[in-house]
Amino acid sequence: MKNVLKSFFESFLRSRRMLHHFERWQTLLGSKPVGVASAAMPPDIANALAAASGTEAGEMLRRLGSSPQGLSEGHAQLLRKRLGSNEVRHEQPLPWWTHLWQCYRNPFNLLLTVLALVSWVTEDMKAALVIGSMVVLSTVLRFLQESRSNKAAERLKAMVSNTATVLRPAPGRGDSAADSDGFDATHADTVRAEVPMRDLVPGDVIALSAGDMIPADGRLLAAKDLFISQSALTGEAMPVEKFAIDRGGPEAGVLERENLLFMGTSVISGTATALIVHTGNRTFFGALAQRVAAADRGTSAFQAGINRVSWVLIRFMLVMAPLVLVINGVAKGDWWEAALFALSIAVGLTPEMLPMIVTATLAKGAVVMSRQKVIVKRLEAIHNFGAMDVLCTDKTGTLTQDRIALERHTNAWGEGSDHVLQLAYLNSFHQTGLKNLLDKAVLSHAEMQLETRLQTAWRKIDEVPFDFSRRRMSVVVGNGGSEHLLICKGALEEILSACTSVERADEVLPLDADLLARIHRVASELNAQGLRVVAVASRTLRAEARKPAYAVADEAELTLLGYVAFLDPPKESTAPALRALAEHGVAVKVLTGDNELVTRKVCGDVGIAAGRVVLGRQIEALGDAELRALVEEHQVFAKLTPAHKERIVHALHANGHVVGFMGDGINDAPALRAADIGISVDGAVDVAKESADIILLEKSLMVLEQGVVEGRRTFANMLKYIKLTASSNFGNVFSVLVASAFLPFLPMLPLHLLVQNLLYDVSQIAIPFDNVDTEFLKTPQRWNPADLGRFMVFFGPLSSVFDILTYTVMWVVFSANTVAHQTLFQSGWFIEGLLSQTLVVHLIRTRKIPFLQSRAAWPLLAMGAAIATAGIWLPMGRLAHYFKLQALPLAYFPWLALMLGGYATLTQTVKGWYARRYGWQ
Repeated sequence: MKNVLKSFFESFLRSRRMLHHFERWQTLLGSKPVGVASAAMPPDIANALAAASGTEAGEMLRRLGSSPQGLSEGHAQLLRKRLGSNEVRHEQPLPWWTHLWQCYRNPFNLLLTVLALVSWVTEDMKAALVIGSMVVLSTVLRFLQESRSNKAAERLKAMVSNTATVLRPAPGRGDSAADSDGFDATHADTVRAEVPMRDLVPGDVIALSAGDMIPADGRLLAAKDLFISQSALTGEAMPVEKFAIDRGGPEAGVLERENLLFMGTSVISGTATALIVHTGNRTFFGALAQRVAAADRGTSAFQAGINRVSWVLIRFMLVMAPLVLVINGVAKGDWWEAALFALSIAVGLTPEMLPMIVTATLAKGAVVMSRQKVIVKRLEAIHNFGAMDVLCTDKTGTLTQDRIALERHTNAWGEGSDHVLQLAYLNSFHQTGLKNLLDKAVLSHAEMQLETRLQTAWRKIDEVPFDFSRRRMSVVVGNGGSEHLLICKGALEEILSACTSVERADEVLPLDADLLARIHRVASELNAQGLRVVAVASRTLRAEARKPAYAVADEAELTLLGYVAFLDPPKESTAPALRALAEHGVAVKVLTGDNELVTRKVCGDVGIAAGRVVLGRQIEALGDAELRALVEEHQVFAKLTPAHKERIVHALHANGHVVGFMGDGINDAPALRAADIGISVDGAVDVAKESADIILLEKSLMVLEQGVVEGRRTFANMLKYIKLTASSNFGNVFSVLVASAFLPFLPMLPLHLLVQNLLYDVSQIAIPFDNVDTEFLKTPQRWNPADLGRFMVFFGPLSSVFDILTYTVMWVVFSANTVAHQTLFQSGWFIEGLLSQTLVVHLIRTRKIPFLQSRAAWPLLAMGAAIATAGIWLPMGRLAHYFKLQALPLAYFPWLALMLGGYATLTQTVKGWYARRYGWQ
């Protein structure tokens, strides 16, 4: 029986439609990457990619009808119609008939179907009709609710989409087969367009830079210092360098081919152009996703919480159902009827509406949050949002306005310098990698300040792209003379490490200790004013040092020119948002790559007591245990690398916190994946959006505070259903157990129990729309299975006290004490049991006094009133005989009112004592 019950609950908890449409591509692979050995590539896909790797780039372009300038939009549209969209179809919406079957085929409905068939075989047509109607109603309700939830999920997903930079022939050029051996993405006959990833087709040529997701399987045409993270597919922790020509030869595995790119991986640094070879299900990721989707998924933290709660109910069921069977079998002598009754008891203890209530509650929360400009990619993330007690966030754009302006351009002595601005402009203008807000600020400021045509006077020769280890990037330009000029821009310390001299006016001075101290003093003064300092350096490459291509090694013997300093003022809303988060029990920790002085200034402006600012180099010297202690004591961390951020998140998680991380850059992706809830923004780089669970359409901490509140409200309403149903059903079963030992007949027929259970469950459909007390929203909430078991034991038997009083009244006052009068007895308890269940919803949904201090939302009030009316009408109306009930004398109802009043008083008294002793979740 235990295995049957376990299967029953797992079928509910792994409801394939519950969280189905909110999961991102990479969660198919789980938190544990698929290794190369285990992720066997289908032979046809492997062979095609191997052939693409070994074929000359020009030949591949001709085979796909493309050119170095890409496909024309018209040609791409024709291919898109023929081949379909670039989407992995592992989770397409099910046909309605398949969905309807899945809504029916759970053990609860199968059990009711068996009972209906038994009733039909024994010629009890009324019972068969009622039970059959219950099956139909339950199935249809779940079908309609899940259909609405799925449609809402699809609408939300459509609000956030990733794009790829596609090359298109300039107007009038066409897209004939390759007619050039060059693959320069800046060709004069080429234009760039941002296209949704789903619209890509084989033959498209795409431009890639740091932070981009690889949107499909492809072959590199050109690459510059290109490093790709393939950990999602291969499990390799370190990025892999890729080249336009495969140097490994045909003996290398497909995933090891240096000139192939795979959907689902991401660009860490460098730039490239690539030819799309396979899209959608024809990609390696698509084939893998379909295979993984066909297998059972791992249990998420959210599902594990529901699982633990459900096993509490299973243990109660394993004890109560056999007891009822034995007692009734021995006492009544009818073991067949006792078995049916025990099955009804088992059903009565089952929270059969749990999947629908959870789905409806989470979907409602997602829709509400979408109105607040928060898009939920995974439904279960809403629960984690409410449970979050630590939020780690970057500084730029979150605490600040994300409107960076270039405030100063100075030499190393802090004196204004247009020459520094000119070279910074050339660097930002010609770089083709990840253009951040600093680059945009340089371009905007220079175009307003400088009356020169620098972009035409200087021609780009090459570039050395940015990466997060060097923290700098360079471009090499020429003006038609015999020399090349390398312009390097980046973090001050990293620039200084490559410098040997400093320029002031027309004088170049060697970089000695005194000059180095002066440079640091000037930069610190700028930082103390809240300015972010970016250093600019250069190197003139004489004719003999000129190269057709340059690398990191050429960033040497540089001359420091000066600084460009940026201001990103704090948002006015940041300070109140931080206070609101603190009031809701969420600690905010700042994790930034910026330097200590700027970080301290901004934190002070928004009311964060920075205290000691922990630097990245200090974290590197700590072991895991030391870091776990450090992260509890400090709030602000600066000069961090992506690996530092990830370690901090892991340390907080190991300390028992539910950790949220908010970031929008490629350097934030590891921490976003490591956090319990990753939060990004719609304008973030692709890899950050793919790593996140929640996307903010507005980058604001105030929006986060609203999301936290909604997450807790959603969790509170889910918890209400579980606590109410578990304690109420346990009380009913306990009452049945007592009655079975003393009555000469069943206190309620299996049909009565099932109808009562169905009516009660229908009344709970409105729980997702209920109000939640403000006190519940103040602190983070998590699953607490131990509290559920204790709650059932305390509050379940309270209803049994008044059930037994009802037995006494029916037996003594109304003489329903023989088998001939059992229908009257059963009708009396049917009404009292249903109304007490309906009443207890309002008693237990709040710690306060119901109706006076805390009132349920009108949908729950209306549904409760409707079900109570239906419960009274069934015995008193014309259909009573169909349900084997009968009308009660009017004298019964004053007794009913007294018992319900007593029940409310006792429950409220015990509730106050329980809350003081054990708390009230």
